[in-house]
Amino acid sequence: MNVIEKNEELIEFCRRLKNKEFITVDLEFLREKTYYAKLCLIQVGSVEECAIIDPLAEGINLQPFFDIMSDKKIVKVFHSCRQDVEIIHNLTNKIPEPIFDTQIAAMVCGYGESVSYETLVNKIVKQELDKTSRLSNWGKRPLDEKQLKYALSDVTHLRDIYLNLKENLEKNNSLHWLDEEMEILKTPETYFVDPYDVWQKIKHRSHNVKFLTLLRELAAWREKRSQRKNTLRQSVIKDEVLLSIAAISPTSHEELAEIRNIRKDVLSGKLADEIIEVVKAFKEIKPEDYVKLPKEKNNNSFSAALYELLKMLLKIVSQEKGVVAKLIASDDDLRDFASFRDENNPILKGWRLKIFGTDALELREGKIYIKYNNAKKTIDLIKTEPEPKKEEKK
Repeated sequence: MNVIEKNEELIEFCRRLKNKEFITVDLEFLREKTYYAKLCLIQVGSVEECAIIDPLAEGINLQPFFDIMSDKKIVKVFHSCRQDVEIIHNLTNKIPEPIFDTQIAAMVCGYGESVSYETLVNKIVKQELDKTSRLSNWGKRPLDEKQLKYALSDVTHLRDIYLNLKENLEKNNSLHWLDEEMEILKTPETYFVDPYDVWQKIKHRSHNVKFLTLLRELAAWREKRSQRKNTLRQSVIKDEVLLSIAAISPTSHEELAEIRNIRKDVLSGKLADEIIEVVKAFKEIKPEDYVKLPKEKNNNSFSAALYELLKMLLKIVSQEKGVVAKLIASDDDLRDFASFRDENNPILKGWRLKIFGTDALELREGKIYIKYNNAKKTIDLIKTEPEPKKEEKK
């Protein structure tokens, strides 16, 4: 088993990867106590060889690996790559390119929604994974041989999975369908967390814009502090406490001390001063800069009947093309389409328009209808005959 712990070994391994058409990549990391993931292990494979790179080895310089990640001649194959790409982006300010995500490719090939690596190994490679090391503490050293073998399997089987999916996509002329999804993964904005958007993830029932604006400011303060200190949000202050502070709007330590469940160390430390400062700054915000609640969508044009027909059409197309339905259109996409909100609707763009959007438009316009074929025991799409033109009276 090739475990790389020295710079000379890493340089030589990466030199051998330079002329490869593709490589498989997986990262092991910890995120239980920090805001940013701690990289603990790197697994890389080519057709000829695989290796484990130990990023925690003393004195190791990962730049040769990062250079390979930026080499546009080599396809980087991941499974469910978003977190892995985010880690590399945070460490280098660069995104691996080009990339191929086997989870997304498997959805196009009809393996199911958010299909797991284990499922693909079972169905494509016809092997069972030993999952006993799945929950290992990857930051612990030394790692035993069983853990290393499990980690390496994440890139060895990935080679066969990639080749199988790629062949399947090329055969069905659908490889380019991945381009749009890969473009999202290559966009830096995908991995940027705007502190002033985080409040929207906190569960609440309020529609009071003043309360929500203070919640926005408090959540942004907590997010920026978590990023700066590289610590978890909830370890700074919990959501329920943040909601209570937003409701009471304390401007003194005495008022802050009245908050239920607030920790004593918060009250006695710098956090209390920072919270009060945020509340005071909030009071200077002009009403026009308060949170803007989304306008209620006008549902007068929404057709529940059309929505149900669209769901049926989507199911038909999904089964016919062997593509997971939610990859073609989300429930919100269908609702928007049934409400005649077509602007920026994904089903009216690219490959989605070709395999589903065109039929959806014709269904909405009454140019096709869905009919059960009793003879074939299938559901067919039938084009309606155009109405004959009425002859003008002389």
